[in-house]
Amino acid sequence: MPYIPQHDREEFEFGLLVLKGKVQERGLSNGELNFLLTKLCLMYLDRHGESYNTISDVVKALECCKLEFYRRVAAVYESDKIALNGDVYP
Repeated sequence: MPYIPQHDREEFEFGLLVLKGKVQERGLSNGELNFLLTKLCLMYLDRHGESYNTISDVVKALECCKLEFYRRVAAVYESDKIALNGDVYP
């Protein structure tokens, strides 16, 4: 779940602002997005050690991130397109 307390988010804000500036400056390909996500997962693994539990933590975080992204972004987009173009399902 990405909804960590505000004071915990502050520790990451500077790094995220630097990354945001770089993305706005030059763009970001899907391969580069994959690279960044992979590097973050590997940092977690390096910090917590390689074990079934740690690997499972990374997989769970990615899956939950995917599901929440779909729920908050993709599903809304799809609903807008249904309203604009009409539903396919009866």
